[in-house]
Amino acid sequence: MESPCQNLCHLDEITGWCDGCGRTGAEIASWIKFSPVERRAIMATLPQRMASAVRVRFASKAS
Repeated sequence: MESPCQNLCHLDEITGWCDGCGRTGAEIASWIKFSPVERRAIMATLPQRMASAVRVRFASKAS
């Protein structure tokens, strides 16, 4: 089964996304229930999420 898991499982307190893969807790918990199409759709959003998470964390540290 395709998975973006990087074995770095920690949900960021600010974004709610996993620091390793970018998924939400709900997405991680339901991953095996999703169809391959649903998993690929989520995976397609992860690069953007991860880039966004970096900006959010940087902005929160700057303030």
